[in-house]
Amino acid sequence: MSQESQHGKWTLSSSDDDDDNVIPPTPPKNSDTYNNPEPQSKSNRMECSEARRAAHVNQNNPVKYENSPSPAVKRKRETEETGWDLSSSDDEAPKLNQQSQSKKSQPKHSSPKKVKKEDARPPSPHGPAYFKEEPADFFETNLSSMNDTFRFYLNKVTGIDKKYNTGALHIKEILSPMFGTLKESVQFNYCFDIPWMVEQYPPEFRDKPVMLVHGEKRESKARLIQQAQPYGHIRFCQAKLDIAFGTHHTKMMLLWYLEGFRVIILTSNLIRADWYQKTQGLWMSPLYPRLPEGSPETAGESPTNFKRDLLEYLEAYRAPELADWINRIKEHDLSETRVYLIGSTPGRFQGPAMEKWGHLRLRKLLSEHTKSIHNEEKWPIVGQFSSIGSMGIDKTKWLAGEFQRTLTTLGKGGNSSTSSETQMLLVYPSVDNVRTSLEGYPAGGSLPYSIQTAQRQLWLHSYFHHWQAETSGRTDAMPHIKTYMRVSPDFTQLAWFLVTSANLSKAAWGALEKNNTQMMVRSYELGVLFLPSAFNMSTFSVQKNVFPVTSSTKGFPVPFDLPPQRYSGKDQPWVWNIPYTNAPDTHGNIWVPS
Repeated sequence: MSQESQHGKWTLSSSDDDDDNVIPPTPPKNSDTYNNPEPQSKSNRMECSEARRAAHVNQNNPVKYENSPSPAVKRKRETEETGWDLSSSDDEAPKLNQQSQSKKSQPKHSSPKKVKKEDARPPSPHGPAYFKEEPADFFETNLSSMNDTFRFYLNKVTGIDKKYNTGALHIKEILSPMFGTLKESVQFNYCFDIPWMVEQYPPEFRDKPVMLVHGEKRESKARLIQQAQPYGHIRFCQAKLDIAFGTHHTKMMLLWYLEGFRVIILTSNLIRADWYQKTQGLWMSPLYPRLPEGSPETAGESPTNFKRDLLEYLEAYRAPELADWINRIKEHDLSETRVYLIGSTPGRFQGPAMEKWGHLRLRKLLSEHTKSIHNEEKWPIVGQFSSIGSMGIDKTKWLAGEFQRTLTTLGKGGNSSTSSETQMLLVYPSVDNVRTSLEGYPAGGSLPYSIQTAQRQLWLHSYFHHWQAETSGRTDAMPHIKTYMRVSPDFTQLAWFLVTSANLSKAAWGALEKNNTQMMVRSYELGVLFLPSAFNMSTFSVQKNVFPVTSSTKGFPVPFDLPPQRYSGKDQPWVWNIPYTNAPDTHGNIWVPS
C-alpha cells in the first residue's frame, strides 16, 4: 500500500508497533519540545526534542533555496523521489537530538550512524537573532478589552495586525499585577527555559517562590536543575512517569495572590518560541477569594465540581511538594467556575477509576451534562492538534472506534450506534501551511509528526483539513493549541468545546485494554471542557470574527475558520523528519532535517 506525492512515495511500514511515542524514544518525549541545560548563558540552553532541534539547526544554519541545488541537496531530493528510504521501525529513526548543532561541513548522507555528542546551542529553534523585542504598546495596560464570559483567550502573536492581539494575552500580562499581587506560583509544564521564564515575571514578583512541576529524568533532569542554579527562589517537583513513552505534558499555572488564588490552564511551553509566532490558547479562572475561617471541606465548590476534580488531579501526582498547594486550594472559594476539568494521569485503571481520566472522562461528562440533539449524527466532530501518535493499521483500532464513540456522545443514550455516521474533520497543518507561515519551515519543529508513524497510517490522510484562521488573524501562526468540538451542520453552533494539552494520541487520551475492562494512559495532560448547560445555554453560537474582542461579545471564539477546508489531492500533512527542497519558505530557506 503506497501513496504518491510531490514529496515521494509513502510506503506502508511492515511494522505495526502500536506504541504511542510521536518522536523516536530517545529521550521519551512526544509532542512539544525544549529542555534547556546550562543556565550560564543563553547560548548554552537547548531544546528537548528532535523536531525542535532540527528546526533550530535549519534556522541557525539555514539552507537557502537555489534553482541549482548543491550535490548534497540533490542527493536528498533523489532519496525522497524514489521513496522514503527510511527504516520501518521507530526505534531506528535518526537521533537528531544528539547530533552536533555546530556543523562545520555538510554531513555525508550515505554514512552510517554518526558519532553523537552534546554541543552548545542557541536558546531557541530560531537562532539568537530571530526574536525581536515587542514594543511597549504590544502589551495591555488594563482589562477593558477582556471578555470574561468564557475566559478563553488566545496568545499574542508577533508580526500580525494589532487588532488581532487586542484582548489576547502574553505571559508577561498573565503574571503582571493586573491580575493580582503575586505571593507564590507553580508552573506545570513540559519544556522550560528557566532564565526566560524568570524574565516574564515583573520585577516586583521576580524573587517570589516558584515551583516547577516537570517529567524530566536522569541527565535531562540534571540539566534542568542546573539551569535553575542562579535562582534561589525556584524549587522542583518531579512527576512520576511509570509507563514507557509517557510524558508530563500538562501546562498549568497556580497563582497565589494577596487577594486570592487563580488557575491558568494553557497550551504553551515555558519557552519564548511558544509565545512568539504560534497560535496558543488558555483558560484563565476567575480570582478565587479565600473562604471564611472554619468553612466546611465541601465549601467553595462549583456546579461543575471543578474544585474536587482539581484536587483529585493534584493528588494523583503523589508528591509531598504539592501538599501545601492542595491545602491552599481547599481554603479558597472556586464556586464561580463554569468549566469542567479533563485530565490524564499515567496508569492502568479499572472499574469506576476508568472514567476519571482521558477520553472516558470526556465521555462521562458528555453523557451526564449534554442532551441529545435532533439529527445529531449530522453534527461533525472537529479535532485540531499539533502532533499525532500511532493509532494502528486502520481507523477502527482506536480513532474511529473508542475515541470516536467518546466524541459523539451526547446525553445518557450515548448514541454509539450512530457514531460511525458522524464526520470527523481533523485540522493539522499541511506542508504548504508550514512553508508559508510566519516562521517558515522551522515552525514544523513544533509539529513532530514523524515519517515512521505517518507511513503506518496512510488511512489517516483522508481526515486531514488545512489550518486556516482568518477569523483570528492567525492563518500564518502555526497552531500549537489543541481543540476538539462538536459543530452543527452549518458550522454556526457548538454542542461543546474543549481546549487541552492533549494531542491526537493514545498516550494522551488513553486506550482500552483487556476486552474494554481496563484503561491505560501514559501521560499527564490537562484541559477544560466548555458545556452550554454550565452557561445556561442550549448551544454556543460561533463567533464569526474573534477580534477585536469586546466585553459584549456573546459567541464562542473558535480560533480557526469553520468549516475547515479539506486537503487537495496534492496536499500532504507536515512530517518533520523528511526534507522539503522543492520550494522556499517565507525566509527563502529549504528544510533539510539532517
